Amino acid sequence: MAPVAPAPVEVEEPTSDTFTSPDVPWIVLVWNDPINLMSYVTWVFQKLFGYSKEKAHKLMLDVHLKGRAVVSSGPRDKAEIDVFRLHEYGLWATMQQDR
Repeated sequence: MAPVAPAPVEVEEPTSDTFTSPDVPWIVLVWNDPINLMSYVTWVFQKLFGYSKEKAHKLMLDVHLKGRAVVSSGPRDKAEIDVFRLHEYGLWATMQQDR
């Protein structure tokens, strides 16, 4: 009995008009909330991101007065970790691709 050859498989080749976008950085936003004290938000920014007291205070004021602030940016996996850590400290944080 002769060995049976596998059936041929069709493979789609990418077309030349396929576009790969460059890796656009992600930003992490912290949103204002009625729960956390401004001093606590400043402290969290210092602890998680190593920001100076002045930079952390400026970001906290942006959150308080403008409703949000960008606190970090980078690859998607880093942004996901930053959002997770901010949630652990009770802050409202989201991420999105930078435009």
